[in-house]
Amino acid sequence: MSQQRPDRSTPRKPAARPDASMSLLTNVMDHSLDDGYAEAAARKSAAGVSGLPRTLRAKLGLATGLVLAAVVVTVGAAQARISAPTLAKEREELIHRIQKGTSAADTQQKRVDATRDAVSRMQHEALKTHGGDKVDLLALLSGSTEVTGPGVKLVVDDAKDAESTGGGPRESSGFSDTGRVRDRDMQRVVNGLWESGAEAVSVNGQRLTSLSAIRAAGDAILVDNKPLVPPYTVLAVGDGQRLSTAFQTSADGQYLRVLQENYGVRTKISAEGELTLPPAPSLTVRTAKPQAGAAKADGADIGKGTS
Repeated sequence: MSQQRPDRSTPRKPAARPDASMSLLTNVMDHSLDDGYAEAAARKSAAGVSGLPRTLRAKLGLATGLVLAAVVVTVGAAQARISAPTLAKEREELIHRIQKGTSAADTQQKRVDATRDAVSRMQHEALKTHGGDKVDLLALLSGSTEVTGPGVKLVVDDAKDAESTGGGPRESSGFSDTGRVRDRDMQRVVNGLWESGAEAVSVNGQRLTSLSAIRAAGDAILVDNKPLVPPYTVLAVGDGQRLSTAFQTSADGQYLRVLQENYGVRTKISAEGELTLPPAPSLTVRTAKPQAGAAKADGADIGKGTS
């Protein structure tokens, strides 16, 4: 019986190592970390030989930056020194122009005041000519003169916690439920004083005439296009106690009381022994005729043409 021998011509596979599954650990054990440190030290040494140390390079960079900053500051200072005379000259020219413009405006204002005085004198003379013994009454009613006498002082102010906007549900009925005094409220107050016997009325120092208008611009109240600031002080010349009683019992006085009791509007009325109301700032002439030989004021002809 013969035995079969193995075929030695076929190469045998090498046996697997027991630590094949731990290749990373084997690599660490076979190659020491000292090799990596040695390689890094060699590169550092080569860099030190071929170039400058890192600390020296940083110092050189900082020095270069400081030099550049110094150059920039020096150049800026030089330019400022060069342009300083030009700026000073421009400033002086601007100051001169402002002073010249202010002087011209003052001169024009003086001419306006002189012209206004001349017109006022001519109006007064016209009132004397056509009004006769009623000139003082006409001047009073037209608001062209200052008025002094007994009367009523009425102060109307917004509520303490007044809102800044309107549009409440009672706006359509004429009342303001926001606690703010409206232009329609001041209109009723002034008209009520006129109807109660007032001879002259002013609001916050603004004299009212038959041509005055009380309007609103947002939340502000305007009298002849001049805004008023609360509290609103209304002065009315007349028989003080009688005027006060007549106003408070009138429909407009009751209207003001409703605003006070229901909406918090603050009011205070008192009879005064003496009040002084300024004249109206300007009077609008509806119809005028040229006057022969009209007076002249500062070279301006007065009384020529219609206005």
